[in-house]
Amino acid sequence: MSGSLSVRDGNVVALDIGGTKMAVGVVSGSGKVLWNARSPTPPGGDAGGVWDTLASLLESVPGAFAPVACGVGSGGPMSPGGEQVSPLNIPGWRDFPLRRRVAELTGLPTWVDNDAKALALAEGWIGGAAGERDFIAMVVSTGIGGGIVLDGRLLDGATGNAGHIGHVVVEPDGRRCECGGRGCLEAEASGTAIAAVTGRPPSQAPTEVVDRTGRLVGRGVACVANLLDLRLAIVSGSVALGFGEPFFEAAQREIDARARIAFSRGCLIVPSKLGTEGPLIGAAAVAWRSLEGEG
Repeated sequence: MSGSLSVRDGNVVALDIGGTKMAVGVVSGSGKVLWNARSPTPPGGDAGGVWDTLASLLESVPGAFAPVACGVGSGGPMSPGGEQVSPLNIPGWRDFPLRRRVAELTGLPTWVDNDAKALALAEGWIGGAAGERDFIAMVVSTGIGGGIVLDGRLLDGATGNAGHIGHVVVEPDGRRCECGGRGCLEAEASGTAIAAVTGRPPSQAPTEVVDRTGRLVGRGVACVANLLDLRLAIVSGSVALGFGEPFFEAAQREIDARARIAFSRGCLIVPSKLGTEGPLIGAAAVAWRSLEGEG
């Protein structure tokens, strides 16, 4: 990615906030996770309960690492700069003042962005998209999100919410989505949707559900590839990585069938090389991006 550096000076605190779990880590300037801790996200909790869980994680960070900043990746949507967040998969947070609360607790300069946009930064920094100028990074987990890099720059959009591939319609007149629409990719292929339809967690999903989930994700990626002239999708998240090769094979077949115009033909979908550490590395990259004036 244009302007990105492989090594930075100092360590940063990284926060990854999702509908199922929250994680905090300390990440070095080379992208190495030096320390981390995790906690389940309180299900259906009120704003105070979710914040208390997050605050406990932050307070457990060892002071010896002497961090210079804090970066946060959170589900969206959110207001510009992550000043207020309203993650669809954390119903207790609506217009929650996340950046201010984290900055007050840590005493550190703090920046917040969408968790999938954060992953895109991580993949372009030290992941599978290092050196690539055009790609989408996706999280397929409790929810589904995306971050898009074009011409070496992460797309922000008017309010910082660009890349929400989870709300591309893949099944017209399909299931009702938390956003208010129908047939969104998130409403059809997220971990939340899979559990609602099957009555079982995604880890117990039958073969046909794994295949359908891959096909729908591939359908969404093909739309983005055709629209934005890109040929690489990197996917992380507990559902995608948990489903593994059958998911990616189904997704690739769907992309091959639907991305047929010359510039999108051959678009690849691959698993993140950063694994479970990707979200924390991405959150750290959010801080570095702002510290270095790239945002």
